[in-house]
Amino acid sequence: MESVAADLAQRLAARAEAVCRYYLPNGVRRGGYWVVGDVAGTKGRSLYVRLRATSNTAVGKFVDAATGEHGDLLDLIRLNRGLRSLSDALEEARSFLNEPPRRAFEFAVPDAATGASRNPAEAAARLFALTSPVPGTIAETYLRSRGITADLDDPALGFLANCYYRGDGGDEPKPLPALIARVTDLNGRIRGVHRTWLRTNGSGKADLPEPRKALGELHGHGVRFGIPSVVLAAGEGIETMLALHSVLPNLPSVAALSAAHLGALRLPDSLKRLYIACDNDRAGLDAGLALASKAISQGIAARLLVPDGKDFNDDLKSLGLASLVQRLGPHLWRDDQGILLPRLRLRAESVGP
Repeated sequence: MESVAADLAQRLAARAEAVCRYYLPNGVRRGGYWVVGDVAGTKGRSLYVRLRATSNTAVGKFVDAATGEHGDLLDLIRLNRGLRSLSDALEEARSFLNEPPRRAFEFAVPDAATGASRNPAEAAARLFALTSPVPGTIAETYLRSRGITADLDDPALGFLANCYYRGDGGDEPKPLPALIARVTDLNGRIRGVHRTWLRTNGSGKADLPEPRKALGELHGHGVRFGIPSVVLAAGEGIETMLALHSVLPNLPSVAALSAAHLGALRLPDSLKRLYIACDNDRAGLDAGLALASKAISQGIAARLLVPDGKDFNDDLKSLGLASLVQRLGPHLWRDDQGILLPRLRLRAESVGP
């Protein structure tokens, strides 16, 4: 047990700042330390977690000057979550690191400390905290191969080299690279994640029965690109909305992840105009009409944008950026054309079809 604990503590230390940001979100980074009030994460300056190693102190070691509590990140997690046993702390750490539970705990859904079911939004937040930015990864290779030119250094997106995939046949979970998108509510709180497992060379989605899976609370929420004020674009898929974001980079957008969730999307109170990027099938059009009806009932003007192909990512690949700019331009409200189109025409001409 001690060797297992030491191994997990080392893996936590390799992601020390991510651990601190998740379990101690009220803290701040100061130099080589994460500084916070106590192990519970209250605001203050008495507890220090080392983020850089020195000749005599390892990364992840913490000390609370007020109480004398000290230890490694595994100890910190146990104290932060109020866990009574080392076994519980080990399982919590495995969950944060997105590692499969040990066989003894394979079907242990209730949380060991409270007896309540694990909060899926918390599990999603743990997973997203482990991601790295998309630029320079095979997730970027994948998205660029789909013709997407949008800026991918976006807080809604992340990459995980080893995201565990479990099929429906009871096979052992296996680590595979994945594009991770965070699902947030209107207040920016993470409610879930969407995972797209990828081939190791980024040439496409992984060859799996179900290469896309969501985790968490999705109803009414979405993957958000930009912060809307009075205008917003909404659609189903992440690639669809990134394609639209490539054409209209100044237009905030949200991916609801499915037709059913698109129709149920919650809209900001400040919104005045809504563009709905429908998928070009019956389910997509019905969902677009349902969201348009909802928007109009809230006093929001709504306009459907329907692609020539299955979705706007297909249109971007087949038509090219310049042609898609010209195609979408006339469908924008006049208030938006003056802001969005002049720069885009110049950009499209420089990039070419």
